[in-house]
Amino acid sequence: MTTAPDGTLVLDLTGVGDRQTFMDRCTERLHLPDWFGRNWDALADCLTDLSWWPTGPAGRELRVTGWQEYAAAKPREWRIVKDVLRDAETFWRDTDTELRVLVVDAGPAEPGLEEAGLEEDTNDGPEDRDVRP
Repeated sequence: MTTAPDGTLVLDLTGVGDRQTFMDRCTERLHLPDWFGRNWDALADCLTDLSWWPTGPAGRELRVTGWQEYAAAKPREWRIVKDVLRDAETFWRDTDTELRVLVVDAGPAEPGLEEAGLEEDTNDGPEDRDVRP
């Protein structure tokens, strides 16, 4: 796993430009389980069944960095990524093993979920999640 000194998992998306590369990077950097199917639903499943990710003393934190290039190249896919991350964070909210997701901006500040654009987008329908190559 790519882990920060504080135990946070780091998903660096630098150089990612499409869904397949994104899925490869998730597999590589997060060391997702063998059953990860490299699609949006499988990513959501992995992030709501965190048996593969031991809980640290401060819970679980996923820090996403280098995302801007991917978001610019594939805005629809990035919107799906944000939905999956937001849903996972919501799933684990108010539990003993809470999951925090931080999308780190290129600037000095580390925005929270809402500040990084992961707030709920009520204009998108469920069809946006089923992106096929």
